[in-house]
Amino acid sequence: MLALCAIVGLVLLTACSKKPSEESGAPGTAAAPAATPIDPATAASVSGTVSLAGTAPKPAKIDMSQDPACKGPNTAETVVAGSGKLANVFVYVKEGFGNRTFDVPKDSVTIDQSGCKYHPHVLGVMAGQTLKIVNSDPTTHNIHPTPADNREWNESQPPQSPALEKTFAREEIMLPVKCNQHPWMKMYVNVVKTPFYAVTGPDGKFEIKGLPPGDYTLAFVQEKMGTQEQKVTLAAKDSKTVDATFKTQ
Repeated sequence: MLALCAIVGLVLLTACSKKPSEESGAPGTAAAPAATPIDPATAASVSGTVSLAGTAPKPAKIDMSQDPACKGPNTAETVVAGSGKLANVFVYVKEGFGNRTFDVPKDSVTIDQSGCKYHPHVLGVMAGQTLKIVNSDPTTHNIHPTPADNREWNESQPPQSPALEKTFAREEIMLPVKCNQHPWMKMYVNVVKTPFYAVTGPDGKFEIKGLPPGDYTLAFVQEKMGTQEQKVTLAAKDSKTVDATFKTQ
């Protein structure tokens, strides 16, 4: 009789101590929602040019003499403009997808450290997508993102060392990245929830393809001059032009 009571007590104790995460259907055990497919037969696109009104500031010269391995001229990339066109503007679809989700690309996005500068100066990556950081210089760099909404990290990368692979979990626009070894080295990572983004080239142009029909808000972000937003409605197979202009102070 005593043995039977002991067995019953043990069973009850085990049931009561079972963790919620072990229960069938407990929160946190459900799979992530499947991405909403986009019909390629109806996909639309938006493109345009970002211009600069006014005189572009003269790029500041940067002294790299503290490290003999950093050779060649260097200028700040705060505002890069030629012939009135603005480069390094991050353009993305800020609103319009509702609850739609998207698969995270399997391909990584690369940051290269070459000539003691970051290449590119501005890039985009989806939340959860792999960011690969390469050191092509004959000197040690120290990569240090300083996010507001993601996890901060700070890691050294000697010459010829393997690429670092990192991810950011949350959306964050113009997340600053610096090098603690070389204080002039700066760039920006833009972490977004969708694959619909672009960075303007030296000609100020951008293009975002593969959009499902809908009403969207496009955001144009420049590190020095802030953010602009424009509305655009895309029908099936649409191809629309949306231009933007930033003004110097």
